[in-house]
Amino acid sequence: MLKQQGLRPGRLITDKLKSYGAARRKMRLSIRHLSHKGLNNRAENSHLPLRKRERTMQRFRSPGGCQRFVSVFSAIRNLFVPPASVTTALSRHIHQIRAFAQWSSATALSV
Repeated sequence: MLKQQGLRPGRLITDKLKSYGAARRKMRLSIRHLSHKGLNNRAENSHLPLRKRERTMQRFRSPGGCQRFVSVFSAIRNLFVPPASVTTALSRHIHQIRAFAQWSSATALSV
């Protein structure tokens, strides 16, 4: 993968896995190899949104199926989850009662 970039890197930053040094020697790279606990954080943190999306997609067969579910679910979830400004247990309970009343009237169910 490094060969496909077209440019020669100035340094190689990895975690402490020993096989990286062996791969660097096999590719005959004469660049500086830095392996430290904190140096690779930028690369690892850039994957977080992608990993979150992958975790969400695990149980769906296609991205379209996931999108259809999430578009409906998010609207319903927003009804039942109280806003951050609701801080007391009583106000959360009142919010929940109102949400269930609104849901019952929307679905024509009797509670």
